Amino acid sequence: MATIDTALTRLLGIQHPILLAPMGSAAGGKLAAAVTHAGGLGMVGSGYASTTAIKQELGEAGNARVGIGFILWALDRNPKALDVALDAKPAAIMLSFGDPEPYTARIKAAGSRIICQVQTLEQARQAAGAGADIIIAQGRDAGGHSGMTRGTIGLVPAVVDAVGPSIPVVAAGGIADGRGLAAALSLGAAGVSMGTRFTATKESLWDQAMKEKAVASGGDQTAQTRVFDIVRGAAWPAIYPGRALRNDFFAQWHGKEEALAEQQKAVEASYVATGANDFAQRVVWAGESVDLVRDIPSARDVIERIVEEAASVLRGGAAMVRN
Repeated sequence: MATIDTALTRLLGIQHPILLAPMGSAAGGKLAAAVTHAGGLGMVGSGYASTTAIKQELGEAGNARVGIGFILWALDRNPKALDVALDAKPAAIMLSFGDPEPYTARIKAAGSRIICQVQTLEQARQAAGAGADIIIAQGRDAGGHSGMTRGTIGLVPAVVDAVGPSIPVVAAGGIADGRGLAAALSLGAAGVSMGTRFTATKESLWDQAMKEKAVASGGDQTAQTRVFDIVRGAAWPAIYPGRALRNDFFAQWHGKEEALAEQQKAVEASYVATGANDFAQRVVWAGESVDLVRDIPSARDVIERIVEEAASVLRGGAAMVRN
């Protein structure tokens, strides 16, 4: 099959410029291992810096070379979780949603690459100054939590101009096929990080009903909101809402966040009492690219399709150039 050589593949020693987003709900050890074995780099989600989750999912990954992702505001509350992660000698540590500087020296000393995910140009410069080896520019198109201000297509080249060429930039948000990878490379990125596409794969931690819900949904049904974090008591800063499928719970509470917070305990009890697959109430995180998620293949199939399609798109674009 085709190969696409970039600064990202060379730096990480991987075959394809594709990273698995370390989604706590979906990116377990089996999915991370599958992405790595297919030539990308699998990233295990640590949950909210949970040492139990790290140990369990690294065990599921077996001897696959994977990375581990942290939510920084959660790691600040449990910094010992980083020691547990570094003891496993991961290929990379990914830091998102906070200040990476307190942790980068320890990560470098342990020999892991540092991947920092950012949502603004200021954050990109901060990550570069803190010693990031790779910077992920994540647009608000992304599923799950992201920033509120920048879209992927505008943010990526701005970050490339700000921190390149010494630091490879990876695009994230709204990317789920080879056209997205080709577009990211054209914007100056060295690869992509994908979440939504990998949630609906055989190895994902999501159950079958949730995967089928993603396949049946479209990007127009998604919205950024804080209501699912508030009802679950998740301490996400307000500047990082989560993109999810709109449902009855969203319709009832979006725009009424203060009232929901005041009634959080009571509403949480009724929310939890609903069935896990009651998608009229329960959250399904999904990015704007969910339209492109049309089946539930293996992670290897996803990567091979994307690389072949991206190569075809890039070749086709070159064929149209005339002097």
